[in-house]
Amino acid sequence: MNLATIMIFILGIANFALNRAVFLSGHPLLSRLPRSSQVLGQRAALVSEFAVLFFALLLSVEGWPVFAWAYGGYTAFNAAAAWLILNGRV
Repeated sequence: MNLATIMIFILGIANFALNRAVFLSGHPLLSRLPRSSQVLGQRAALVSEFAVLFFALLLSVEGWPVFAWAYGGYTAFNAAAAWLILNGRV
């Protein structure tokens, strides 16, 4: 296992934690949705997050370490969005 793969894995854990924090934040935009839509949205977000992580890891292992940088940028955007939501700026 190379360094890029390890970094993508660690960033993936951070992305899942960010998703969880946003969904548990009780943000007014999320709380307005019906419960069934909230559950479906959470599941869809987790499945799509897993797919992005899976393919980034797969490409990294196959010799494309540049995807560690791409996934790092993706994580930075997720962190910025989560920060805006959690601090009530959105």
